[in-house]
This record gives sequence, structure tokens and C-alpha cells, in this order.
Amino acid sequence: MTILHAPRPTGSDRLRVLVVSESFLPQVNGVTNSVRRVLEHLAAEGHVAELVAPTGPASYAGFPVTVARGASLPFYRDFRIGLETRRRLRFVMQRFRPDVVHLASPATLGHQAALVAQELGIPAVAVYQTDLVGFALRYGIAGGPRAMARLTTRIHGRVARTLAPSSASMRQLADLGVADTHLWPRGVDLEAFHPGRRDDAVRDRIAPDGRLLVGYVGRLAAEKELDLLVHLHADPRFRLVLVGGGPEEGRLRRLLPDAHFAGVLHGAELGAVYASLDVFVHTGRHETFCQSAQEALASGVPVVAPRSGGPVDVVADEVAGFLYSPGDVGELGGFVDRLVDDALLRRRVSRAARLSVADRSWRAVNDALVDHYREVSGVPARAGLLAG
Repeated sequence: MTILHAPRPTGSDRLRVLVVSESFLPQVNGVTNSVRRVLEHLAAEGHVAELVAPTGPASYAGFPVTVARGASLPFYRDFRIGLETRRRLRFVMQRFRPDVVHLASPATLGHQAALVAQELGIPAVAVYQTDLVGFALRYGIAGGPRAMARLTTRIHGRVARTLAPSSASMRQLADLGVADTHLWPRGVDLEAFHPGRRDDAVRDRIAPDGRLLVGYVGRLAAEKELDLLVHLHADPRFRLVLVGGGPEEGRLRRLLPDAHFAGVLHGAELGAVYASLDVFVHTGRHETFCQSAQEALASGVPVVAPRSGGPVDVVADEVAGFLYSPGDVGELGGFVDRLVDDALLRRRVSRAARLSVADRSWRAVNDALVDHYREVSGVPARAGLLAG
């Protein structure tokens, strides 16, 4: 059998990528995690990159990080948005001279970057990750949904290509009049999130009485609709586990006094908690993808999530988990009951969950991203793949 190996890019086929992200470390969310994976991939493949974000370390994956000016949201103090000027972004682009600008979940900072890239004739690829309209609706921002719809249309109308993570987000963008949209899902680390990371010590610490574990991983924020978990709270068969942090944490602790709040976890500790769950639940209906559900699937954990947005593509309904009507606590509770009460069903769905994401590695997903970069920038890959 002939195996084709893509050579590391050298010389004229090496890409220069300026990544402009609305979020980065120390914030832990889907945008940050995707940007980290993109930068790691670009470094591993020999490309050159720089990151502009409202927060971040001095460098990441060997690439410099330029911290943009920003401000905290009044209703979400831990989250900063970029408020950089076009003049400073123009300086960064003229200094770095990118082949392509990658706009990660563009909003305020991404809008300014899109304007500058268009002005300088640099092709931009916008990665749609945050449902700004749904966000404004959930927080009850006066005039917000209409303003966010206009902002989304303006940003994506100025880029060479928009990448959307799910069929639902592609339809949403089409409804807003955004053209040239391509599907680009998220990858998952199949080693970090693996059934083999299940840890009895973790289970004993969280539920020393031997109850099953039903958990959620993600931001503790209003748009996640975590109030629905009240209907699963204090069940003698299982203990609720919430992993993550956010502005709703204090209120949720009061609302769910029997739940275990694990805080923000990373690395092996996060992988062990995922794999130690018996059922994963998600409640928010505005997910453009739902990476936490995908990580649960990779960990061999059945997923119960809304039949809305990203989960429709991520979760194979009635195979790797169950999808319920958004906000329907009866359906949510009914599916959790089925999985909790039937160990054979749990084991069958657990095996199917892992298999359902076996081909979703970050390497494959980011190779496709680089192809998008090349198509819009006109920088070809080096000819002549190596046969071996």
C-alpha cells in the first residue's frame, strides 16, 4: 500500500497567518481551545503565526501574542472583549505581513480586523463560533439581537470566506444573508478524552455513597440555561457534577446545593472527570457546535443535549445519546432516567459514543483549515507529496 506523507512547508509554500481572536487564555472556552489547537497545528507544520487577543501570555506555541486593548462586559466581569483601534491593527498587519488573517469568533475586535484586512487587500477567513444574536437574546440586551445581526452580517460580508461549525450555524448565517460559507467542524483530542481515563478515585471523591454521576462541563453562564438542572437535582440515584466557572456560579450553588462544583479543570484532571461521568448533559440551545459534548463522546459518555444548534450534528441521536426539545425538562429528565436506570443501555450507548467521534481528530480538522487558507490566499502547497 502506498502512503502519502505531506512534507513540512518550506520557502514559498509556508503560510504567514495572523490570528485575531475575541478570546484567549486565561479564559477557558470553545474559542480559546480552538485557537490553541490551530496555533499548535501551525507550529507543528512549520508555518509562521502571530496572535492578537484581548488577553494572553507573551507567546503561545512559539508564536508571539499581541494583547489588544479591551474591556470587561458589565454583566460578565471575567470576560474581556477586544476594543482595539484600526490604526494599531493596521500597524500589526503591516509589520507581520500575513498571507491570511484568521478571525476567530469575530465580534468587536474581529470587526475592526476585518475592516483593516479588507483595506490592505489581505484575505481573511472568519470562523463563526459565537451566536451573537442568541447571546443578546439570552441576556435581554435592549436592541441587542438586531444590532448583533447587523454586526454579524457586516463582519462576514467583508471576508474572503466564512467557516461554520455545524449545519445549524450555516443555516443561521444563510438567513442573515452571509454568502460563501463552508462547513468546518471542531476536532477532539482522542487521547486526552478517552474512556480509559475513568478513575474510581474521582468517582469515590465526588459520590462516596456510590451514586452515579451526571455532569455538565462548560461556562456557568445564563446562555447555557443551567436552571434546567434543577429538575435533575438531589436525585437519590445520581449526583450532579458541574465543571467550569462563570458569572452564574454563585447563584447556581444556591440553586443546586447537593451538586458537586469542580471548578475550572484542565489536562489530565479534566479528562478523568469526563470519563468518570455516567451521563453528560447539556442544556443551552444556542451552541454553534458544542465541543464539550464532543469531548464527552470521546470519553465514552452518553450525551443528552438539546435538539438545536451544534448538538444536532455532534450527537448521533438514539445512538451516541439523546436529543430533546430545547427547554423541555420532561424530555431531558426522561432521557437521563433511561440511561440511569438501564446499565446495559448505558454501556451500549457509551461504546457508540466513542466510535461516533473516532474520525474527528484535530489533525484532520486543521489540515482542512490550512487548505482553506491556501485557497483564499493563493499560496499553494509544495508540489510532490512523498510516497513511501
